[in-house]
Amino acid sequence: MLFTDRVDAGQRLAEALRHLEGENPVVLGLPRGGVPVAFQVARALHAPLDVIVVRKLGVPYQRELGFGAIGEGGVRVISDDIVRRGRLDQDDLDSVEQAEAAELARQAHRFRAGRTRLPLTGRTAIVVDDGIATGATAAAACEVVRAQGAARVVLAVPVAPPDAAERLRAQADEFVCLSTPFGFSAVGEWYRDFSQTPDDEVISLLERAASGTDTGTDTDTDTLTGPLAPAAPHTDAADADTTEGMAEGMTEDVTEEVAIDAAGVRLIGDLELPSGAKAVVMFAHGSGSSRRSPRNRLVAAALNRAGLGTLLFDLLTPAEEANRANVFDIETLAGRLTDATTWLRGRVSVPIGYFGASTGAAAALRAAAAPNADIGAVVSRGGRPDLAGPLLPGVRAPTLLIVGGNDPLVLDLNREAKEALRCETQLEIIPGATHLFEEHGALAQVADLARDWFLGHLVG
Repeated sequence: MLFTDRVDAGQRLAEALRHLEGENPVVLGLPRGGVPVAFQVARALHAPLDVIVVRKLGVPYQRELGFGAIGEGGVRVISDDIVRRGRLDQDDLDSVEQAEAAELARQAHRFRAGRTRLPLTGRTAIVVDDGIATGATAAAACEVVRAQGAARVVLAVPVAPPDAAERLRAQADEFVCLSTPFGFSAVGEWYRDFSQTPDDEVISLLERAASGTDTGTDTDTDTLTGPLAPAAPHTDAADADTTEGMAEGMTEDVTEEVAIDAAGVRLIGDLELPSGAKAVVMFAHGSGSSRRSPRNRLVAAALNRAGLGTLLFDLLTPAEEANRANVFDIETLAGRLTDATTWLRGRVSVPIGYFGASTGAAAALRAAAAPNADIGAVVSRGGRPDLAGPLLPGVRAPTLLIVGGNDPLVLDLNREAKEALRCETQLEIIPGATHLFEEHGALAQVADLARDWFLGHLVG
């Protein structure tokens, strides 16, 4: 099933929810993209519309990895397992929660434009989003809504991967999903128009619903273009096998979505091979990230411009990533990276390097330490090489560790890892940068350092 846009998705979803009209429900949209969908549902069911604001609590040194979530009314959901595995103390938890609580209050006030939150006590609450990737936010939203007094919680989305959909059925009293495609890799690929939803559109739709003003027309948003735009829908990634037998001296550019079998798990990836590419860099993404990460895509684009091929793929399925403990299963992640490397060697006969971010860096180093790995170079961005533990001395590939100067905990861990590594190793510190390198120019420095390292050790 392919949706034209969020309006179309909302209208179709509303038809599947008609049976709830007699329950006098409250419709709650997850910002930002879930609100345009929820608006159509609320309009069709003649129900009030509100926004459900949930903030993820990210591990201090790894913001993409959530150890819990908070919602309005003091509701908090904490994963004790992630807290334990991440070695977080109470000060860490308190500082993150205070910051996110302030942002939650700011967002809720801005989206509602001063209106009070709709009471949910004793009501049927329909939580709506524009789609499910891992389902972590949707699951937290259901818990928040239930804690706010809803008598019945319904989670409704246009599209979700089958495994995440199965898991989410236990989070709500009823789960409504129009499509659970097997070939799922991202929500945006199931929409013809998946443009970003700006804050102003969320505010406008909530105001229209609150005032009863409905002109019958819907707000359009600007189309997202460039490297952050969603990929076009694919037909059958399993058939994307045209790179078979490619060798050094390729004469044509190759850009395609591929399917990789890793111990029976189907991993979706994006393969980019510039004409004449003499090496390929595989990306091992960190927790909470994916092959569509704008940070990793920026680095990959810099490598492509330098004539290097890239393979960005997801080490975990969306449902696996929803269980946040999986991102610390370095043995499994490294095993899948090794399987993907074997797959790639069947397609190209050029040197291969690894670019790892966060926990993905540990997986890259562990895979590179295997006796028959034959990896030409490794670059770690804000990585956790310490999680590769006793295998670090076995890494033979020249390794570059890149850390932000304002990321003290990770910096200390990388300094310790540098001492444990026995290969050619270099530690580069980017002044003023934090864990995600979001500061102006920081990520560009990462891309330049990675490009030079790979060119020097894979090609030069």
